[in-house]
Amino acid sequence: MSIALGVDPFNFVVFGGTGDLAIRKLMPALLFSECDDRLPDEASIIALGRTELSQQEYADIVRAGCKKYMADNLFSEEKWEAFAKRLCYFKLDIDEKQDFLKLAEHLDKTADRVRVFYLATHSSLFAAVGEGLHDANAIHDQSRIVLEKPLGMDLKSAKETNSQIARFFKEDQIFRIDHYLGKETVQNLMVLRFGNSIFEPVWHHGMIDHVQITVAETVGVEGRGGYYDKSGALRDMVQNHLVQLLCLVAMEPPAQFDQDAVRDEKLKILKSLRPIMGDHVEKNTVRGQYAEGAIDRTATHSYLEDSGIEESNTETFVAIKAEVDNWRWTGVPFYLRTGKRLRQRFSEIVIDFKPVPHQIFPSPGQGMKPNRLIIRLQPDEGIKLIMTSKVPGPGGLRLQQTPLNLSYSDVFRKRAPDAYERLILDSVRGNSTLFMRRDELEAAWSWVEPILEEWEKSEEALVDYPGGTMGPTASTALIARDGRSWHDGGET
Repeated sequence: MSIALGVDPFNFVVFGGTGDLAIRKLMPALLFSECDDRLPDEASIIALGRTELSQQEYADIVRAGCKKYMADNLFSEEKWEAFAKRLCYFKLDIDEKQDFLKLAEHLDKTADRVRVFYLATHSSLFAAVGEGLHDANAIHDQSRIVLEKPLGMDLKSAKETNSQIARFFKEDQIFRIDHYLGKETVQNLMVLRFGNSIFEPVWHHGMIDHVQITVAETVGVEGRGGYYDKSGALRDMVQNHLVQLLCLVAMEPPAQFDQDAVRDEKLKILKSLRPIMGDHVEKNTVRGQYAEGAIDRTATHSYLEDSGIEESNTETFVAIKAEVDNWRWTGVPFYLRTGKRLRQRFSEIVIDFKPVPHQIFPSPGQGMKPNRLIIRLQPDEGIKLIMTSKVPGPGGLRLQQTPLNLSYSDVFRKRAPDAYERLILDSVRGNSTLFMRRDELEAAWSWVEPILEEWEKSEEALVDYPGGTMGPTASTALIARDGRSWHDGGET
């Protein structure tokens, strides 16, 4: 069954329109939507920045960015010309009320359109933007505001940010974005579980041994040292991306597929996460910082060199053993892992099933490995089910692990949309299913904050790991203590 949703006429307003996120992600995503004929004729894109630019100068910047971040065979000159006509640039200083009044005056020319205010800025500016829009009467019933991560640096600042925005926007107008939730494979996880009768009956502690969630990056801080050193991997990746993936794996079936039902079930998981505090932090978490190393025989710098900082206790790698205290998942550990400057780039969810209760097949020196479901989010999106099979031929019964493979590129044979494409248009539609609700965000911070506090009190130095490895050896020990091992990328 296919459900195609239209999009009402809209004005898409980007604060931070000259920044890296806007040029690298948002504008290419919107241009892709243009190429796929998803944008209505009555749709405009209004970029705001502090730099004085002519309309043509801004269009040239966007065009260069789209050509850089879109594959050559996907950039269409014809579609670009249509897209460029939608672009409009305004110089806006957040401290200048007059600039907001000019923006409001421009928006009032098409007052009946949906207004999406996308804040591709630091969260410290969110309140000022909300106040400026409110004072200029730029907010109406069909307005939405999209907030980029990180929303706060701890539970207190997250609550403050949420409260500040709530002064000007209702909760159903606020879209807290986590682009991982827009990935095709992440959404397919829910379809896999709740749309196929073979998986849900075995999706529990009686059949599943453990779950691994990995987001591995080969890049370092890449010029983001100033921001990253105040954040670190736990805030930057675990509190949002990895915890959200955990929720989707562990949640109960919602009564129906709508925004509140799905988010209600995710919230239940967040509240069921066993707190990690005190002595349990040292036992169940690992943090590290990348040192010099090499990836594909190319030498890499250390975090301190990349960030230009002489001394830092900021983690670039985190591994956590998490547990969900409810009937479905009791006794099933969830191992979370993320890091920069690792050996390979991949994001995946691995479901390791329990072994058969009694092995009847002789397999000297081999053993029978349990079934494993691998859900690959990037770079090659797909789903792989690892099963035990007999190797063809005479001379005895030989067993081998073989994959049943669903590769998105092979099956659907078309470009997989970027996560931002879906999430931008969902914000226009007012569909917040794939966005975080306020209580979700604050529950995630409540679970992460005791770990942060314990790390800050600890006098132990970070564990260094060479660039081009899969993180500190302590991460291997974390999962090995339980008789398990990490699944690394291309492994079967």
